[in-house]
Amino acid sequence: MPKFAANLTMLFNEMPFVDRFAAAKAAGFSGVEYLFPYDFDKALLREQLDSYGLTQVLHNLPAGNWAGGERGIAILPDRVAEFRDGVFRAIDYAKALDCDQLNCLAGIAPADADPRELNETLVGNLRFAAAALARENIKLLVEPINTLDIPGFFLNGTEQAVQLISEVRSSNLYVQYDIYHMQIMEGDLARTIEKRLDRIAHIQLADNPGRHEPGTGEINYPFLFRHLDAIGYRGWIGCEYKPRTTTLEGLSWHAAQTFET
Repeated sequence: MPKFAANLTMLFNEMPFVDRFAAAKAAGFSGVEYLFPYDFDKALLREQLDSYGLTQVLHNLPAGNWAGGERGIAILPDRVAEFRDGVFRAIDYAKALDCDQLNCLAGIAPADADPRELNETLVGNLRFAAAALARENIKLLVEPINTLDIPGFFLNGTEQAVQLISEVRSSNLYVQYDIYHMQIMEGDLARTIEKRLDRIAHIQLADNPGRHEPGTGEINYPFLFRHLDAIGYRGWIGCEYKPRTTTLEGLSWHAAQTFET
């Protein structure tokens, strides 16, 4: 069965962030992910992982002013130096946490920007980051995101991501495939995942509509879990959803699943 990781940015919001590691372990998770670690001391996060026997599955590169509405800076020509500084900061955290994959959020395209210039900037930044991460045996991921939740997000489809990987020309660049986002943007989930499995290093889930837990919407998750097993996906699945009520009540969807322990 798939390996599920608790996304501690989205789950267990009933408690302070540092307490969510223990809660995730108690709920049956053996892996965790979250958007950003940078507001916390590396040693504190390492202590939580070690105390509860958890694997740090994923976190993102610095993504600009998140509170101010930025969702990545990798496409912005005037922020290249900031992006590249962020790559080394992310590597520092990833090495401390034994995290072997980092996700890059491309960013929201400015209304008056030239898409070709944005793409050229993104390609250059990803080429830089992929090489820097490769030296540390860390995978670089890029994530297509739907443009209903984040209007103007530059990278918004699987084939666009695959084309981007081709342009970057790095064997160390992969797709983070978010089922929720791609259900909104393109559907045909099972065939797309199977077709692009060789470039998909990480999967995330939420149901649609609402971005709640599996079983609350239109996506046939029992089928998808069986399909992922059948096609040989062996990576983690990050549970990046908003519980409809409380986190623990929302975990009833996994009763038929086998969590790694």
